[in-house]
Amino acid sequence: MKRILSFSAVATLLASTAFAEPVVGVSWSNFQEERWKTDEAAIKSALEAGGAEYISADAQSSSAKQLSDIESLIAQGVDALIILAQDAQAIGPAVQAAADEGIPVIAYDRLIEDDRAFYLTFDNVEVGRMQARAVFEAMPKGNYVMIKGSPTDPNADFLRGGQQEIIGAAVDSGDIVIVGEAYTDGWLPANAQRNMEQILTANENNVDAVVASNDGTAGGVVAALTAQGMEGIPVSGQDGDHAALNRVALGTQTVSVWKDARELGKAAGEIAVALSGGTSPADVEGAVSWTSPGGTEMNSVFLAPVPITKDNLSVVVDAGWIPLEDLCQGVENGPAPCN
Repeated sequence: MKRILSFSAVATLLASTAFAEPVVGVSWSNFQEERWKTDEAAIKSALEAGGAEYISADAQSSSAKQLSDIESLIAQGVDALIILAQDAQAIGPAVQAAADEGIPVIAYDRLIEDDRAFYLTFDNVEVGRMQARAVFEAMPKGNYVMIKGSPTDPNADFLRGGQQEIIGAAVDSGDIVIVGEAYTDGWLPANAQRNMEQILTANENNVDAVVASNDGTAGGVVAALTAQGMEGIPVSGQDGDHAALNRVALGTQTVSVWKDARELGKAAGEIAVALSGGTSPADVEGAVSWTSPGGTEMNSVFLAPVPITKDNLSVVVDAGWIPLEDLCQGVENGPAPCN
């Protein structure tokens, strides 16, 4: 026997279908790093403002778990996916699975080289330039160590390319000698510290500067240097982690390139809402056509980073990024605003 719905029931059904909240799934590579909590809060806020629901999963630094996480998010009926890829190569099947279901994908902060993914990040080559520039200004000659990011993250090589643009001529002239260079598996500070310790041992501590590719690796580097009584030599980083900004105030880190994760997260949430509503990737506000190193044409948005040194620490305080007491903890007669 057929069930016949009343006019009011049909209207209610159509209304609930038409105005159902879009669901946006976020797949985090590893939620342990300080900055991802800031990104998440901004994403959630933007999704809420756009009338969308947030669900997420933490891959805990496992590319295999990330694939199963994304399968689960798709099964939960997401209308868009934001993916912080643990492994840019291994993530391919997840993008394909999303494409098969017509689900738009945002490659968040890290490149997924697939023209079906919308790439949202900061200008990471420029971040690398900023890192190397600050270290080079502090130490234009000497023995350099390059502590790179994870070998599975394309950002590691974008950063390294930007760094080389700044120091390349000095390397060619012999003013700078690169005495050690290592990738940091998983971007883990402990791995960066171990790499730095080995490089110091191999060079009998004859190291003058370190270009480290993020604040986590910088923390590992500074720990290794401090153990040898070498804290205070130029060290770079990025992300504006509170501990790193405190190190800048203390003088044990030279620069943290600040990528305001609040702006990146906000943009991701807004783009996810737009794409889930049928907006074409090319029509997303601020989108540009960008060609990846592998030759893939992608729709992308790049945000601008800001290098934070002892000379402009007030910027992050004034922006509400870090409380003054956290920035200046343990600092005596330091730079403004800690003096």
